[in-house]
Amino acid sequence: MFSKACEYGIRAVIYIWSQSKKGNKLGVKDICKEIDAPEYFTAKILQSLARQNIVSSTKGPNGGFYIDIAQENLRLMDLVRAIDGDKLFTGCGLGLKQCSASNPCPIHHEYKAIREGLAELLKTKTLRELADEVLSGKASLHSIVS
Repeated sequence: MFSKACEYGIRAVIYIWSQSKKGNKLGVKDICKEIDAPEYFTAKILQSLARQNIVSSTKGPNGGFYIDIAQENLRLMDLVRAIDGDKLFTGCGLGLKQCSASNPCPIHHEYKAIREGLAELLKTKTLRELADEVLSGKASLHSIVS
């Protein structure tokens, strides 16, 4: 449902959050290694998020990405919109341009309910809560390899 850019962005910001709580600033290499994401692509995503004030960054030997006080109450919805825009919340599940309540696609009504549920989840979850789940061990950003 999310674009790859959004998936990497969410994982990166959650990881940055979890490390910022410890006072750490992170470089792209460290972030990508931890969240299993491609470095160049993730760097572009994080640069865009820094321009949109979703994350903060500083340059130099002690620089990196981090979360500051102004970003503490960001919701997952803010991050998703910053990367993917609103199409996820307004678009057709089959990608049709003319899908609407008066001209529905075959999955319109079911997809609308899912879309509304996802929007509610994204509005209520803060990035801080997600980082806390990772720090407490209740959730992970690692892929499980058998």
